[in-house]
Amino acid sequence: MKGLLLRLSALDADAATAVRVIAHFEALLGSGPDPVSLTRSTAGLAGCAAGLELPDGRSARFGSDGTALTGEPVHVSGRVGLEPSGGVWLERPGTPGPFDELVLEWMAITARVLAGRSWQPQVLRAADPALVELVLSGREDAPDRVRALRLLGLTPEVELRVVAVAGRPGADAGVEAVALLGRGALRGTVRVARVGALGAVLVQRKDGDGGEAGAAAELREALRERDRERGASRRPEHGIRVGVGGGTDPLDARTSWAQARSALRFAVADTPQDAVADHGELGPVALLADIPAERLRAQEDVQRLGRLACGERGERAAQGGGLLAALSAFCRTGTLRQAAAELHLHHSSVAARLAHVEKEFGWSLRDPQDRFRAQLAVYAWRLVGNQDEAEGSAV
Repeated sequence: MKGLLLRLSALDADAATAVRVIAHFEALLGSGPDPVSLTRSTAGLAGCAAGLELPDGRSARFGSDGTALTGEPVHVSGRVGLEPSGGVWLERPGTPGPFDELVLEWMAITARVLAGRSWQPQVLRAADPALVELVLSGREDAPDRVRALRLLGLTPEVELRVVAVAGRPGADAGVEAVALLGRGALRGTVRVARVGALGAVLVQRKDGDGGEAGAAAELREALRERDRERGASRRPEHGIRVGVGGGTDPLDARTSWAQARSALRFAVADTPQDAVADHGELGPVALLADIPAERLRAQEDVQRLGRLACGERGERAAQGGGLLAALSAFCRTGTLRQAAAELHLHHSSVAARLAHVEKEFGWSLRDPQDRFRAQLAVYAWRLVGNQDEAEGSAV
């Protein structure tokens, strides 16, 4: 039945199914799993063979029907490594399923507990999209929004913050949001639903949220944790991006939602710092989002950044992303060493990339005026690139 659940959900992947996947592994964590029960239950959940090898040498491999398998895997369709050795994997013929990455991530979390790491249970609820859209809408009457808030388990009298999550092309944004938040990335009462092309996250904290930067800081740490678990060398490509709105009266949640979607246009799927954009942190820079994309696109610096990012020839395309990441990190931190630490590069590598940018643009990034100009150009370039998504995600 669990394998059937995943196969049917492939027709309409959503946040509720992702929450059920997480609940499966949380139940295992609460029951004190062993390698055999973890691997057998994962194979049944995924509807394909699954395997596990712990750092201490314990291993298991089972088919979807619960039969123990021997020998080497024939076709590993997805794998997550464990430190310092070992890993978990799925053996699905053909293309991976819509939840395979989420299943593998949580299988790896459970395996790490088996290897001696601690675990703190978290609670996350997938919400009815219709109720979330009602809360975020400015067209509905206040009594209707109050009723929707209560049905969602939220309090109309306590400040609410909205977070917008964008996933990889072709991925379900609600599932991506659940995958990010499933381990308690955000404190408080959290409700997740897919709204248009985005995952909408409602966050309410009765004890306060630690200030405007609280949610953004927690989300960045969650992304860093995922990067650490997947290996420092694995840089995200076209992955998760997050926009964080400000705290508002729950009856004015549409304002926080608009801020979250505006902030999302400043985020890029690169380092955790760049992947999460907070409207409050942006300050007056957020006003750039009010400028028509056509005007930003026509600006000379933005056009040159676009050419640098894409490359006029195929061999420069991959390099372009690294150049812009180095430029962004340096403009934000102001030092080579801090930028290098953020990018997991040697400072000489960052210096070489910045020298390339300076040569292309005629800038001196040590000059505050040129660095400010470069930072504005980077923001404008991101806004242009994310414009289409912003137009398709309004409630």
